[in-house]
Amino acid sequence: MKVLSVASEIQPLVKTGGLADVAGALPAALGPLGVEMRTLVPGYPAVMAAAKGGRKLRGYAALFGGRAAVIEAEAAGLSLLVLDAPHLFDRPGGLYGGNGADWPDNWRRFAALARVAADMATDASSAWQPDVVHAHDWQAALAPAYLRYGATPRFPTVVTIHNLAFQGHFPASIFPELGLPPQAMSVDGVEYYGGVGFLKAGLQAAGAITTVSPTYAREIRTPAFGMGLDGLLTLRGESVVGILNGIDVEAWNPVADAYLSASFSGRTLGARARNRKAVEERFGLEPGNEPIACIISRLTWQKGMDVLAGEFDRLLGTGLKLAILGSGDRALEGALLAGAARHRGRAGIVVGYDEELAHLMQGGCDAILLPSRFEPCGLTQLYALRYGCVPVVARTGGLADTVIDANEAAVAAGVATGLMFSPDNGDALADACRRMVELYGDRKVWAAMQKQGMRADVSWSRSAARYADLYRSLVSKG
Repeated sequence: MKVLSVASEIQPLVKTGGLADVAGALPAALGPLGVEMRTLVPGYPAVMAAAKGGRKLRGYAALFGGRAAVIEAEAAGLSLLVLDAPHLFDRPGGLYGGNGADWPDNWRRFAALARVAADMATDASSAWQPDVVHAHDWQAALAPAYLRYGATPRFPTVVTIHNLAFQGHFPASIFPELGLPPQAMSVDGVEYYGGVGFLKAGLQAAGAITTVSPTYAREIRTPAFGMGLDGLLTLRGESVVGILNGIDVEAWNPVADAYLSASFSGRTLGARARNRKAVEERFGLEPGNEPIACIISRLTWQKGMDVLAGEFDRLLGTGLKLAILGSGDRALEGALLAGAARHRGRAGIVVGYDEELAHLMQGGCDAILLPSRFEPCGLTQLYALRYGCVPVVARTGGLADTVIDANEAAVAAGVATGLMFSPDNGDALADACRRMVELYGDRKVWAAMQKQGMRADVSWSRSAARYADLYRSLVSKG
């Protein structure tokens, strides 16, 4: 089974979010299951540097405004097909924009990526031709549309939604430049609210649609979470499935993590004390017996950081300490910095992102707060489970699918791994923190929760098997 994965970012080469982690982890997880996956990615400067010395597979004299080529390369253990198009991807700044704004030609950049994916899927002269095309998020979602309106309309395709909030909606004026036939500009094609919807087009054309958790797959078929696409997703019915993300259990392994002050396992939880001390020093927290709760997050509305900022004083009043790592909305950064200043010694914040510090926090903090309004899957809580850092999460999306709430029955049965509360609710967040502090006071119960979380299977094994089964079912349908 050969699968062409199409993604706008891939770990460890370029990353802005969980999409990159999935794109980077799936190929290795699928290999033992008889699935050979190659990934088509844009030729950003970092990717081109990693692909240096690769082999040219095909060229384009004019691809959306410039010369381009597809380079085959091996990098960081990944089999890559790199779209070398300097006019589209060789630029400073972020992957999707610079100076706080999206690149105005993002539609052209990612239409090119999708167009090339469709070309490679249908090139009978190629030595490697995929059986399935797997497109990730809006940046790759036009690939199934190009296939649908091309010579092989029934080519097996999958679109994975990593976050429905990002849809790739552009004005109708771009349509003539996409190279699609006129009939594609229709309600059952790429047209979306009078413009062109990249993600909408993919959801309409794909043979199967996946999201990154079962609960999110249900949520997005409701008006509250559907972001205007709930009607289409409901119509697609059983074609929409939720498959949980996994994590790289080698990179996130508390027994052998070079970023920790002390490694540990479920049998040596006492060693976490050295990591806790390092966290206290890094965030200026006074030593003490209170639980340290951490936040490792983008500081955005989606992540519920405005709710947390509004309850900052009340949360500190429950008896916990806070260590915050993240960046995002400037107003939220300011509010959290002000909160930390009001509670010196009990709260600290580092604005930005630091991979080494994130590992240390998971290995040294007692709990992690995730008050997201919606969360397609979430990886942070999976890292936390593996590191004995008890998740305190909003009951939504993948958070609801991966954490077992410490209600009385779950604690008595010894299966609890964290705490849950209603999203977008300051009272519920504060109450969950009070519950967490109380449970932390019972060291036997708390250690049992830590160990139960550390035993959870957060690897890619089960999820990769579900993807492999999905690919095979699509091919069998012809």
